[in-house]
Amino acid sequence: MSDEPPTPPTNLPTEVVNTLNKSSPNCLRNVARYSEELAEHKERGARLEDESPEGELEKRPDYLPDDVPTKATITIKEINDNRYYYWQWREGDKIKSKYKGPVNDN
Repeated sequence: MSDEPPTPPTNLPTEVVNTLNKSSPNCLRNVARYSEELAEHKERGARLEDESPEGELEKRPDYLPDDVPTKATITIKEINDNRYYYWQWREGDKIKSKYKGPVNDN
């Protein structure tokens, strides 16, 4: 590993770079985790908006629980250093979630 700090992406705002450079390693790891989760959330929201309009009939997959809509996607949430799968979908302006099970990192 180099003794020099990494070069930030050129499209990253200066104020973000300055804030990150002042942050502790623990804070940076928390920011990285939050950034990944936020990016996943925004991408999921965009996917849900691009999916077929309400009212179109879709074949319901057998593995999908009865109380989870077909437009749901699976996401991973980290809670107290444990990782869990959740079904997530959009209902109007809200994101709904239903627990699926633990992530087995074997």
